[in-house]
Order: sequence, then structure tokens, then C-alpha cells
Amino acid sequence: MTSAQRQTGLHGAVVLLLVFAWFAVTGWLRPLTLPDEGRYAGVAWEMLRSGDWLTPTLDGLPYFHKPPLFYWITGASLATFGLTEWAARLAPLLGATAGAFALYRFAQRQCGEVSARFALLALATQPLFFVGSQFANLDMLVAGCISVTVFALAQAVLQAQAGRPERQALALAYLFAALGILAKGLIGAVLPAMVVTVWLLALRRFRMLFALLWLPGIALFLCVAAPWFIAMQLRFDQFADYFFVVQHFKRFAQGGFNNAQPFWFYPAVLALLALPWSPWLAGAARHRYWADPQQGPVRKLMWLWLATITAFFSLPQSKLVGYILPAAAPLAFLIGDSAALGYAQSARLRRLWRFSAGTAGVVCLAVVIVATVYAPKSSRNISRILASRAAPGEPVIFLQKYFFDVPFYAALRTPALVVDEWDDPDLSHHDNWRKELFDARQFASPAAPPVLLLRADLANVLCHAGASWVVGHRRLAGQYPELAGGTEVAAIGEDALWRVPGRAGTTLTGRGCPEKPSASSAGK
Repeated sequence: MTSAQRQTGLHGAVVLLLVFAWFAVTGWLRPLTLPDEGRYAGVAWEMLRSGDWLTPTLDGLPYFHKPPLFYWITGASLATFGLTEWAARLAPLLGATAGAFALYRFAQRQCGEVSARFALLALATQPLFFVGSQFANLDMLVAGCISVTVFALAQAVLQAQAGRPERQALALAYLFAALGILAKGLIGAVLPAMVVTVWLLALRRFRMLFALLWLPGIALFLCVAAPWFIAMQLRFDQFADYFFVVQHFKRFAQGGFNNAQPFWFYPAVLALLALPWSPWLAGAARHRYWADPQQGPVRKLMWLWLATITAFFSLPQSKLVGYILPAAAPLAFLIGDSAALGYAQSARLRRLWRFSAGTAGVVCLAVVIVATVYAPKSSRNISRILASRAAPGEPVIFLQKYFFDVPFYAALRTPALVVDEWDDPDLSHHDNWRKELFDARQFASPAAPPVLLLRADLANVLCHAGASWVVGHRRLAGQYPELAGGTEVAAIGEDALWRVPGRAGTTLTGRGCPEKPSASSAGK
């Protein structure tokens, strides 16, 4: 290794660490946001405590909405750092860091150090990207994998055209495409392939697609991506239909899912949540910028990448803000590279760039601080009281709601019992937490103890336990006479925690305890 190579590697390592530190520095401040962060951190915690690193479970029920990479990373993080918010957010932190560093290295190779630094700054201080890096769901992890894959494929194309070997870049692309599939499913490979195909067609270099089909890379992809899916199909007969048909194709093509938004939703999200950087995109829209004969192909890639991702996610009715994160990297490239062209010659441009960078950094930190001070829908305090008071073996019962963050914050060792109207014929028609648990139950072993209980089952559970802990809305105290003999231990906001002592042979309302669990149990 030459001295220049060592210096380049050291410089890259410093950039990598600084980027990770910037994303991670406030990742511990706010409590887990519900439902997403509580759900995914809770699944990772169940994987860790159960010791089953293959089958994700939600409240003990096999949960196949998403593949396991997030849970593997988060479970390992929780085992290393404990049940903390920062540990629960390591996966998106790694995804953001990978995507940002890939942007930096690609821009550095193709456009120079100044453009690379500007693009990295525009991405790292983009409020959409910064907040996403600290949000414990799968969106940033898959966005990082998609970004690395596209940059690596583009680098392979450009190196091949220059007559240089491209195998290392191709290997990286195939590896991260496989990780993208393990992060969130088919989009991890489909979106990079779509972006690069559109780019090569626009450049009239369609034959380069065949150069990207590399047999060792395909083998690497299959070795990384395929084993988990094969293992789940062998263990659960209906896995492939539910995971691919229901959660991929039907969710994309059909209505009836949550968060229906108009077609223009994502352009508006990018314009607003990339402030104050989004107005800088005007510089990259000028014809002389993207039509440059030398840098034009790379700049066209970024425009087509931005447009393809935005159009793809705008087609389905169901839209969430985090879906558009794979468009953040090309947006930042266009902003940073176009600004770098005139930075040295224009004092006004330099002042405006510094103002934008300072404002963006303040906005990023302000959003996290506001979210910390005004943290909505958190059960952290109730969970900590539950953890400090409950004895081992005492059941935890949720009334008419699944409290996603309670198993995580209370470090529950067994699934909670969830009381609701599980015999409602319309239950499967609504895209909510009830349907998640209801769908998951179809994969549960018939021998597994029921965790989804009907109202009629509650008295029996309370009767036979030494003591039980009940979490629910405060108004439910008057609707459940079974709670009459219990004690309200804590009430925070609209939710309350009750401790209900058991009584041998008699319920708290004076009726005799059933001899065995009710036949009406929804878990049977």
C-alpha cells in the first residue's frame, strides 16, 4: 500500500466516524415513538430474550411483515448496550452512515473533494435524513442499502467504460442489494436495478446492463439473501404467500391500507423536509449543469434516481414519509455538486451556503429537542414503574390496545395478554395493530399458550394468577368490574397501570373462578 493510499484510507475513516458521530449524538434523547419504534424495538427484544434469531415475533406471535436484518442488528445492539433508546436505533444509524459515506466516496471519485464535501453536508444536515437516521424503523436501513447499491453499480459502469476493472464495485453492489432485501424486502434490489436501468437507457447504453450480470456477484447475492426466506418457508407453509403476495404486491397495488395520500405527497415532503437545502436544487436544474459532456452522465443519474424513486412511491395510495428516504442521497448530490461549481468565484454564494448549512444544523437539532420535550404517546414511565414493581411470573395484561413499547421498556420476559374483541368479523378489514396481531396468530403453533383473549377470559386470568398487572386507558376502569379490587399504581396521561391481586377460588367481583380457561379464548 502506497503512502497516498494510506492517507486516503485514513481520511475516509475520519469522515466515516464523523458522520456516524453526527447522526448518533442525539440518538439517545427522546423516548421511542409509537407505534413504529416501539414495535420494531420490541420485536428485536423478543428475538434476543427468546434466543430464536430466525423467527421474528410480535407478542410471541410469528411476525412476517418485514424481513429480519433490522431485528438482527438491533438485537445484537441491545445485547451489547442494554435496553436503551440509542441501542434500539443503531440499525438506522448504520444505514444512514453507509448511505452518506457512499455518497461522499462516489462524489469524491467523480466530481472532486469539494463537491463530495458539499454533497455530504447537504445530506447529513437535511432534516428528513437526520431525523430518519435516529428513527428505529426499517426505512433508513433499506435506504442506506439502496444508496450504496446504486452508487456501486454506477461506479462499476463508469469504471468499465474507462477500461478499468469493476469487480470490487460489483461485489459491493450485489452484497448491499442482498442486505437491502433482508432489510425490507424486494425493494432492496428492485429499486437499484430500476434506477440504473433507467439511467443506462437514457444514456443509450443498454448493453452495459449485461456487463452488470456477474455470476460470482449473483452467487454472493443468493448466499446472503436466500437462506432466511428458505428457512421460513420450510417452517411455515403460508410464509411466501403472506410475505410476498400480501405484504409486497397487494400492499403496493391495492387500497385499504393506512396513510392514503395524494400523488403529489412526496414532492411536497422533499421540498419541505429538505429545507433549507431544497431551494438550492434550482442550480442543478439548469441545462448547462446536467448537459455537461464530462459530468453529464453522473448528473443525469442523480436526476433520474430522484425522479424514479419519487414516482415509484407516489403510485400506491399508502404513503409514509420514511418511504422517500432513498431519494435523499441524489437530492443532496445535486445540491452539493451544483453549489460547488460557483462557490470559489462568488462571495454571495459562499455566504448563502454557510447560512444554509448553519440553519440546517440548527433545524436538525431543534427537531430532536422538540420531539424530546413534547414526546407523545410514550409508555416509558409506566413501563419503568411496572418493571420495578412486578414480580417474576406475574402476568401483564393489555386492555383493548397493544402498548408496543411496554415490552421493551419493562423488559418483559413473556408475552403480554391482550384483551379485545378478537371475534369481530370486521377485524381483518382494518389496517391497524389488531390486524397485525390477528394475522400473526395464523402462524403460531397450536400448542402455544393463547395471548389474544376475549373479554370473557379476563376474570379467569385474574383469578388464577397470584397478582396481575393491567395496562389500559383510564376510562376502562369503569367498564371492567374485574378491576374493582385492584389498585391504580400509576396514571400518566390517558393510560393507567393497575395491580390486581389474585384470589383462590373467587373473583374480585365475588363470582367463582372457572376451573379451566374459557373455551371462548381467541387464542385457541
